[in-house]
Amino acid sequence: MKMRFLTLPISILRACSVIAALYVALSTAGCAATAIGKLSPEIPAMHSVSDFSDDERIARIADPWERFNRSIYNFNYRFDRYIYLPVVSGYEFITPTFVQKGVSNVFSNIGEVRTLYNSFFQLKGKKFMITFGRLLTNSTIGIGGLLDPATPLGLKKQGADFGQSMGGWGVDSGPYLVVPVLGPNTLRSTGGFAVDASIRFIAISAADPFGHSDNGDVILGGISALEGIDLRHREEFRYYESGYPFEYDLVRFLTYERGELMLTK
Repeated sequence: MKMRFLTLPISILRACSVIAALYVALSTAGCAATAIGKLSPEIPAMHSVSDFSDDERIARIADPWERFNRSIYNFNYRFDRYIYLPVVSGYEFITPTFVQKGVSNVFSNIGEVRTLYNSFFQLKGKKFMITFGRLLTNSTIGIGGLLDPATPLGLKKQGADFGQSMGGWGVDSGPYLVVPVLGPNTLRSTGGFAVDASIRFIAISAADPFGHSDNGDVILGGISALEGIDLRHREEFRYYESGYPFEYDLVRFLTYERGELMLTK
């Protein structure tokens, strides 16, 4: 009798536990069904796997000197951060904005000469005439290039270099190449830069604008240094600030694509 008295409550408790568990399960299912019914329609995915298929194109750019290029890329980052950009920041701090603009205009006007002869090499008559008009207008009305009256007159800056000229002649862009200080390039653009620099050196040596001065070389050196500072001042790119985890690969891809795009202009 004593055993029956103990067994009965245990059986009842088990039955109650089962009923309670079923109640909780049914209640949860009901709540879930109600919640699902109240959910807003599914938002379509913003991207699909196919959107990232260009990653293969990024990785396919010819880079046989990658180890060397990456080391120079890192060198340029440190040179930029600890030397170049501090100098540029000092220049921007001590120089009024209108003076910075005038300096940029002068060097931009000098650069029109490069665009002029390369437009001729590329047989692009319209670009040649626009560039000639810009050079003439800014060198006269613009007071030696300090001002840029050509742009409001509808003569927009064009831009061309010997690397593009070689591309127009069918020379392939070649492997990717990171040049110390100058940064990301291709073998063709690097060769083009060397040719343009040589033509400029020959022209300046022939004209010898400071030949009457005993400090002509010092003056030319100072002008070249100022041009280098102005060039970096106008360049917005900053190493390792893209926010992209594979910046080297992205910059390599964009450098190559930009070179090919410029051939169509």
